[in-house]
Amino acid sequence: SFSYAGMTFLLSPLKGGLSARYGRRPVLLISLGALCLDYIVMSLAHTLWLLFLTRIVAGACAATYSTANAYLADISPPEKRAANFGLVGAGFGIGFVLGPAAGGLLGELGPRAPFVAAAILAGLNMLFGLLVLPESLPKDRRRTVDLSRLDPFRALRDAARLPGRAGLLTAMAVYSIAHSVYPAIWSYYALAQFGWSPGQIGISLAAVGIAMAFGQGLAIRWMLARFRERGTILIGMAANVISMAVLIAPPGGWVGYAFLPLLGVGTVTGPAINGLMSARAPEDVQGRLQGVVGSLQGVTSIVAPLLFGGVFYLTTTPGAPVHLPGAAFAIAALLVVLSSLPILAMLRGADAGRTAQSKR
Repeated sequence: SFSYAGMTFLLSPLKGGLSARYGRRPVLLISLGALCLDYIVMSLAHTLWLLFLTRIVAGACAATYSTANAYLADISPPEKRAANFGLVGAGFGIGFVLGPAAGGLLGELGPRAPFVAAAILAGLNMLFGLLVLPESLPKDRRRTVDLSRLDPFRALRDAARLPGRAGLLTAMAVYSIAHSVYPAIWSYYALAQFGWSPGQIGISLAAVGIAMAFGQGLAIRWMLARFRERGTILIGMAANVISMAVLIAPPGGWVGYAFLPLLGVGTVTGPAINGLMSARAPEDVQGRLQGVVGSLQGVTSIVAPLLFGGVFYLTTTPGAPVHLPGAAFAIAALLVVLSSLPILAMLRGADAGRTAQSKR
């Protein structure tokens, strides 16, 4: 997982930059083709080092998250970008449901069968894109790639200096770490807190995926139409804090399902923040911006398991001063609150600016 997330962090700015120079379509298609070949190698691997290498390649291919979002930014008017970014999250939610189920069923045919199926799906996806996916970035909007600016560390540093987006990127980073508490510890938490069996945990994970798909695929559109990006972000953060708080010391296993509507509402936060950033960015830097967002996702995938896994271990291991499996959710709720501060400051500044202009 570390190698996968590390490659996503390192290569997201590069993929974003290449897509801004050569177009989104070739970057997406080449990555899908490489992913197909990678899964074929996984299905044939007989050594641990080769599996490790294939995970590195898979992480490099997964860096196309930034390119996919840049594609959506190209074809969406600014006011609809947040809702369309939510479709990417909804796709992850659906995959969160179908992937483990399909992998478990195919695993009955042998340990290599899931990798063969994944290779076929990646190949079909590439073929589908080759036949029907048009290029979204016209040649007159492409720009020369400065390789020195594609260093992920410099990309993050430069993005932090952009006026009006530094606070949003900070909020996105802290919020993403907080929300990753669910994939980081949910299976261990459900066993320690509720005593659920592996089957029950699998069902709960499927329910989490459905909630994510509902929130980012459907609820976000309704919320954006009524509350716009700023209201959607704040409502989503409030829902996250409440859903995490109820998991700190729940009275029973029923809470593991009762909190799901709040979780679904909370998942709108990330796409809404990304949409607000994208709407404020010039059209010719969408690929670069989404590359930075992709790198933040890679950092999240590295930091969150270490942070929340460590907190879970310290509060559940025999001899711990306090036995509290939900302590990690308390930390996550606090991080969500902290992530809201730069957004509130930015919104207050924007409101103050509009008030000053209206008085002139």
